[in-house]
Amino acid sequence: MRADTPRIDRPADLDAVRTSYDQVAGNYVHLMQTTGMGDIRRYPWLKAAVDVFADAVGDSGPVLDVGCGPGQVTAYLAERGVDASGVDLSPGMIENARRLHPQCRFGVSSATDLELADGSLGGVLGWWSLFNLPRDVLPQVLGLFARALKPGGHFLTGTHVGEGDLVRTEAYGKEGVRWTTHRWRPEEFVAVIEGAGLRPVAELRLPGDGQTGPGVVVMAKKPEA
Repeated sequence: MRADTPRIDRPADLDAVRTSYDQVAGNYVHLMQTTGMGDIRRYPWLKAAVDVFADAVGDSGPVLDVGCGPGQVTAYLAERGVDASGVDLSPGMIENARRLHPQCRFGVSSATDLELADGSLGGVLGWWSLFNLPRDVLPQVLGLFARALKPGGHFLTGTHVGEGDLVRTEAYGKEGVRWTTHRWRPEEFVAVIEGAGLRPVAELRLPGDGQTGPGVVVMAKKPEA
């Protein structure tokens, strides 16, 4: 970690979460390829949000996709002409990302261990990838993102909405996994983003569709001055 990077608390379940995502990486990719799961092109509102983000970032600087999984959204941003790279906690996910999208750059890292220089990024994406962070850790990570963004840089995130947290022991057809899905009320989630020093500029609320629960997408901007 850079000497000038504030230390972020390490989640107690970090190793269990990493192992769990490694367990499901192969199944996740199989479902993505056979059912279209995770393909934003199949979900017009989600695609629109990512398109607006890509347009807003433009050529203002590199974009980091934090919790990129097998890299499908990173690759979509790259197709849009964005200088996008991805990181993920799970080596298994990153192995798949590199295989599926060799034209993109990927690395293994937790959101809590990133080394990001102040003002080095034009955009940060946290696309349904920050919900595993404990409630006391998420604000610290968002603060890191805010410092890493250039003035005028953009942050786009999506997460699960609801009351309370859910402990998952099965996911993507695999049993024996263990992670906690920290669900937020939209107004709480927006307040945490604001508290990190970012200004929300748009919010999209999504109802549950029978297969996935409700969610919220928030786009925020680092003030120019």
